[in-house]
Amino acid sequence: MPVEKMQFQAETKRLLDLVVNSIYTNKEIFLRELISNASDALDKLRIESLTNSDLADNQEPEIFIVPDAATKTVTISDNGIGMTRDEVISNIGTIAKSGTKDFLDKLRESTAAAQEELIGQFGVGFYSAFIVADKVELITRRAGTDSAVKWTSDGAGEFELEDCDKDSHGTTIVLHLKAEFTGDDEYNFTDTYELERLVKKYSDFVRYPVKMSFEVKDKPEDEPTIEIRTVNSMKPLWTRNKSDITREEYDEFFKQQLHEWEAPQEIFHIKAEGTVEYTALLCIPKHAAPNLYYSDYEAG
Repeated sequence: MPVEKMQFQAETKRLLDLVVNSIYTNKEIFLRELISNASDALDKLRIESLTNSDLADNQEPEIFIVPDAATKTVTISDNGIGMTRDEVISNIGTIAKSGTKDFLDKLRESTAAAQEELIGQFGVGFYSAFIVADKVELITRRAGTDSAVKWTSDGAGEFELEDCDKDSHGTTIVLHLKAEFTGDDEYNFTDTYELERLVKKYSDFVRYPVKMSFEVKDKPEDEPTIEIRTVNSMKPLWTRNKSDITREEYDEFFKQQLHEWEAPQEIFHIKAEGTVEYTALLCIPKHAAPNLYYSDYEAG
């Protein structure tokens, strides 16, 4: 099938305009959002494979990040559920939710900090890729299918779709970085150690391994070899001693797990021992979800 050009839904274009014009004060959060989406895709594959044995395979679930200074790109890959062509159009090209117009009107009238929170709660964090990239490519293949599709956009109002080859299920996102995010100034997202820092800061508690390749030398004069490392701890926060956990760690866990943009109002970490033993972590957000009173709101 030849390359097909399509227009973003009007509401999606409005949202993209806000994102591309940098309403975000924190430029780093794009990686947290894309890792969170990859983790969700791995969750969906795990759940669907429980009732569909055809989806089960021997692959270790993982998320892989590859920065490339030469091409000025960052690639985030997962071997999760993936998407079909129709799902890509539905999930990426449109925002098919009731209350979208009211949400966008409220978004435009809000402060920058409030906008970040609203976008996160509305579940459209993929578009944060356009904070740092002037072109985004998404290559995906749905588990249980043989066909893959490539989605490409510069965020300016339209996107391209074409069939492509992909060896296995999952999704790969390639960010073609804007110049200000590839140099020696405040941000350089082509630097392996900078991305490792962001993973540890924002996504350390993701349940799946986030892997990266590092060049290592035993001696300064040696040729470098490539070592693949898991850069997140994957250790659930509530299993640790609360005296060893900082407030910042609690806040980042809350924001990463619940797609929030603001730290919680209060946190309660409780461990009970006795006839019945349990550990509980209760986080109270500062604000109600913006879609709380929408007809399609789902709690949980």
